[in-house]
Amino acid sequence: MKNKIISVIVNIALCAIIASISIVGFVGGEATEVTSDGENLFYRSESPKGVSLMFNVYQNTENVVKIMDLLDEYSYKATFFLGGCWADDNIDCVREISSRGHEVASHGYFHKDHSKMTYDENLAEIRTSVKLLNAMLGSEISLFAPPSGAFNDSTVTAATSLNLRTIMWSRDTIDWRDKDVSLIASRATKNLQSGEFILMHPMDVTVQALPQILTYIRENGLTAVTVSYNLGE
Repeated sequence: MKNKIISVIVNIALCAIIASISIVGFVGGEATEVTSDGENLFYRSESPKGVSLMFNVYQNTENVVKIMDLLDEYSYKATFFLGGCWADDNIDCVREISSRGHEVASHGYFHKDHSKMTYDENLAEIRTSVKLLNAMLGSEISLFAPPSGAFNDSTVTAATSLNLRTIMWSRDTIDWRDKDVSLIASRATKNLQSGEFILMHPMDVTVQALPQILTYIRENGLTAVTVSYNLGE
């Protein structure tokens, strides 16, 4: 009988944890919402401290490690926007990103189209990934990048309510589509200016192009820093 009672208590506790991760965020029966004025949406830094390399991750864990190794060679830091469903299967890698001094941020949980979602749907999707990453790291993340760059006003408002700034980019390497190393490197570096956010993914071609990109940054008197640091956090 005692074992059955303990089992029931454990199940109730697990249900409570799952509910706290998935809940949309209701207070007094109504969805909590704040007004977004666009101040928490960024395409670049207006008070730059360097350029920021953004890696959106839903796959290719081995390439994430290779990217970190290359960044270490140049003593540069980057921001990794992680999909929750990937992070859930790669806890050690998530923690390694943070332990190496890089920034961990949210890229949603299931790579959904946030531009077609209501405020409540945006909040639920973002909140789930945030709670997961915070639990893994033992600290709170502060940035969110919508998958495919798809968002609406409700997306930014939902992210703001979770104390997140919504991040886009100033240049896109389109490395997920094109497999030309020189083209990827050129898109990342041509007329590059301090304050820019450069979007990449952990693709094979990205790993191959990254040494050229990092060398260009160094030889042109720039440095690579996390998005939060670039924004002055």
